[in-house]
Amino acid sequence: MTAAAAGKDVVKEILGQIPFTVELYWLIRQRGKAINSHFSLRHLQDALPDMVQDALELRKTAPAGKKIFIFATLHYWIEHAALTGIALAAQGHDVTLGYLAQSDWQKPISRFDLRRQDLYARKVLSAADPVMRSISFVSGRIPFAPVSDEISKLVQQVSEFDTQYSLQIEEIDQKNEVYQLRKERNEEAALTAYSYMKENKPDVVIVPNGTIQELGVVYRIARLLKIPVTTYEFSDQRQRIWLAQNNEVMRQDTDALWRARQNTALKEDQFERLRSMLMARQHGAMWENFARQWQGTPSQGGESARKALGLDNRPVVLLATNVLGDSLTLGRHLFSKTMAEWISRTVQYFAGRPDVQLVIRVHPGEVLTHGTSMMKVVHEVFPKLPEHIRLIGPSEKVNTYDLIEVADVGLVYTTTVGLEMAMNGVPVIVAAQTHYRNRGFTLDPDSWVAYYKTLGQVLQNPAAHRLNRQQVEKAWMYAYRWFFEFPLPYPWHLVRLWDDYKAHPLKSVVGPDHNTEFDATFRYLTGEPINWVSSETGQE
Repeated sequence: MTAAAAGKDVVKEILGQIPFTVELYWLIRQRGKAINSHFSLRHLQDALPDMVQDALELRKTAPAGKKIFIFATLHYWIEHAALTGIALAAQGHDVTLGYLAQSDWQKPISRFDLRRQDLYARKVLSAADPVMRSISFVSGRIPFAPVSDEISKLVQQVSEFDTQYSLQIEEIDQKNEVYQLRKERNEEAALTAYSYMKENKPDVVIVPNGTIQELGVVYRIARLLKIPVTTYEFSDQRQRIWLAQNNEVMRQDTDALWRARQNTALKEDQFERLRSMLMARQHGAMWENFARQWQGTPSQGGESARKALGLDNRPVVLLATNVLGDSLTLGRHLFSKTMAEWISRTVQYFAGRPDVQLVIRVHPGEVLTHGTSMMKVVHEVFPKLPEHIRLIGPSEKVNTYDLIEVADVGLVYTTTVGLEMAMNGVPVIVAAQTHYRNRGFTLDPDSWVAYYKTLGQVLQNPAAHRLNRQQVEKAWMYAYRWFFEFPLPYPWHLVRLWDDYKAHPLKSVVGPDHNTEFDATFRYLTGEPINWVSSETGQE
């Protein structure tokens, strides 16, 4: 940073602390227009007038609902939360949207620019005042509460997750600049949320994600105050949403779903639908409402993979990694301190087992990340790998499903590859907390002793540990529940939100002649217990 830029930032920080300086700047220079930053609510601003008018009309005949508090930060979550909040208001609920007008979660922003973004967001959201209140989480607008030990602990936990997620690392140095920034922001959000919820006592809190950033803080404050809270997120399926009640949605807790559906056999059309989706995944093709491909390289067949990797007739163990720092790995460790430690110790174990071949498939998603690669973790153990250990990098043109075809044993942390190996009859050892663990078709050690013991038993005779027919059927049943029943119908995906809104405007979703497909999901958002056996969740 140049001296001039640094000086400008200092001036902004000073001006940002002086009352009304930002407001005067806004009136004179900005004239109420959006500021030049990534923080833009343009689409919401364009849609709000008609949306609010429709909501006002619908509220006239709607029964009185619950007192709901929704929280969001970052422009895309704020836009989505606002749309969801207005839809709930149209159904008769008393909705307040809490927002934090941040444009970036890991870069500093001057108080001056933050207040400018806040003024802009306040102006846009004020158009929704007839149906939904909005309240800013910029400090100074709500009285703070004292920092208790409980608040300090939750702030520390979320700040550690934020640092892992941002830097894609597992080991945290609390002196790190990102950690310090996240801790400061998370503490401010925690105190603001605590003050607001304690005073206003909402019936239910709704917050995206619920694990990281201020989103994770607000979720934990609601739990601390024993206020019912719903968290939500999106996978790669259009018109589908993941929901969790009084839990972090990224924990992907399928316990209730599995209890309700594990004894219901798949019908032939359900089996065919799942098989069709898996074929698309295997061959790197798009399928139905899924918005991405799963493989960049089409399948060449297991024997082609075996030949390309120089594998012989010794048993093959496939270790599939996750992307470091992915939100699906945060806090998921069981007996290892980190995923990297699990991989490192596993590679050391197999170095002494030349009677088997270990194939390590590094997640292809690593090509899009900047954190520590699992390639480096493996090479730190063995700069030159033994001849019976193969390491496949994230950019190598190898289809993971070809590897599954030749695998005799699977090792996973939380990746869905473990579920798919089990569907193919491969015995899978799960080393962390993932949604399909302890469902009756995986091996699930909970300590290093149990892990090594399980490894030894399976490697002694891999063929004897192949899943039987009942276990494979159970894996297929679970996979169907996971892919097609756990995601609930919802009209507006976070990605391409406004395209979805054009296809499903407010009146078509909650109006008199609306599509009833989404009714149950809106009720679940507001805290009604999810009924996994109801036809309204897409089941029988």
